[in-house]
Amino acid sequence: MEGPHLRIAITSDSLTNLDAQFVAAKNFVVYDVSAEDSEFIDALQFSRRAKGKANGGGKAANGGRCVMDDMEDDDGTGHDPLTERVNALDGVSILFTLGLSDLAACRVHELKVFPVKSAQHRAIDDVIAQVQSMMAGFQPLWLRRAIARRTGEELAEQSAF
Repeated sequence: MEGPHLRIAITSDSLTNLDAQFVAAKNFVVYDVSAEDSEFIDALQFSRRAKGKANGGGKAANGGRCVMDDMEDDDGTGHDPLTERVNALDGVSILFTLGLSDLAACRVHELKVFPVKSAQHRAIDDVIAQVQSMMAGFQPLWLRRAIARRTGEELAEQSAF
């Protein structure tokens, strides 16, 4: 793949749509994307899902239960599904998801992965087309930072004209 490219991850239950929240997704679909091209890299599958469907916003927004209840270790094995999912993002620049908790966002940010929350389900092809469009045109600052991190170059200045 020529030119600057980014590795993106998309949370998905269907493998064809952005249709899952970070902690509850069955899969992360991973692509390398440039302004002209995209290449499927992998579909990372998770055998254990979160217990509930917490949407963030604290106990009041989640029927009186804590969002972090999703991360409880049920079986006593020390298995932490959040850590497993965050570690799976190694090498990824941008994460597209329907949502993620504040704790998950902090851990993802520590890996220098930029999370992008979508308000609705979208086809993976549409997500890739949006990234390609932004890469080919005027790039938002967060995208230029992601490209600079990936290439190891300094952040490029960009003119609006």
